Amino acid sequence: MNSPRLIEKMENNLWMVRSGESGYLFEKFMEQNIVAIGWNEIGDITKKLDLEDLKHKIQTSYPTYKISQVNNFAGQIFRFKNEFKKGDNVITYNPETRHYTLGKITSNYKYSAEKEFNHYREVAWEKTIPRDNFSTRTKNTLGSVLTIFKITGNAWEEILGKTRTATSSGSIEDDAEEEVEETLDLLKENFEAKSHEFIKDKVQALDWEEMEELIAGILRGMGYKTILTPKGPDRGVDIVASPDGLGLENPRIKVEVKHRQNAMGASEIRNFIGGLRPNDKGLYVSTGGFSKDAKYEAERSNNPLTLIDLDLLVHLIVQHYDQFDPDTRSLIPLKRIYWPV
Repeated sequence: MNSPRLIEKMENNLWMVRSGESGYLFEKFMEQNIVAIGWNEIGDITKKLDLEDLKHKIQTSYPTYKISQVNNFAGQIFRFKNEFKKGDNVITYNPETRHYTLGKITSNYKYSAEKEFNHYREVAWEKTIPRDNFSTRTKNTLGSVLTIFKITGNAWEEILGKTRTATSSGSIEDDAEEEVEETLDLLKENFEAKSHEFIKDKVQALDWEEMEELIAGILRGMGYKTILTPKGPDRGVDIVASPDGLGLENPRIKVEVKHRQNAMGASEIRNFIGGLRPNDKGLYVSTGGFSKDAKYEAERSNNPLTLIDLDLLVHLIVQHYDQFDPDTRSLIPLKRIYWPV
């Protein structure tokens, strides 16, 4: 029989690999069954390469990088190539739907100059987990802006639904925190990314009536006056915004708000567009995001139409928060924090 310590060493690592800025590569990760990283300019690193050689490649390929950036990026690339193992667990995030997808790495490091992202590993994706299912502590762990990092301790247990095997002494041994050369810029990026996700959590926790009030409050903060339509069948319009508050002066903006987890499809967007008059502008807010076909329908609309997902909604909240009235601020209470420059 294996000793507890030997069993513990057999447990596979869990890695986060981010799917690009704002998750723009997420669908490609899913469709191609891969995880991948950028830095294409460094070329093929299939052959054995130590960390110092990798740093030199990065400095040569990206001469505008600061030393701290070179060190951080080299560490992430080195891990992706050398420390990831077949059978390790990997997780990535779709910020639009607020879901994490978990899978198993099924290949060694691969390089292809023909792919959009040259450095990749094949993955068997297994399941999707809503962000809301995780504790605040795990959400905080997952909030790092690093492209790649190792997930350990309680977050490892919660994501994989396992308990770490006890050591021979009978205690649970958590891995130490990853040591990263944290410059002021990196700390700021991490802080901003985590704050952005926690604001999304607060928005997601609102009920549908509060969500409509929030959207109306954002528009008022942007200088419009708003009318919320009566509850009940609204024929696809929840809010009307205009300079005079009556919808008589242009621009007249009609707003539909959908506060749900599922992405809106093309049919919902077509129905909304069908209710717009020639001079109307449209806003369609969906906290569950939008399908590709829905985005296509919005682009081809004869009426100007903007789709607002949860990420864009949080950007608007932060951008216009100082202009919010007290009722709107009470829905999403935020505190300003100053950062050295």
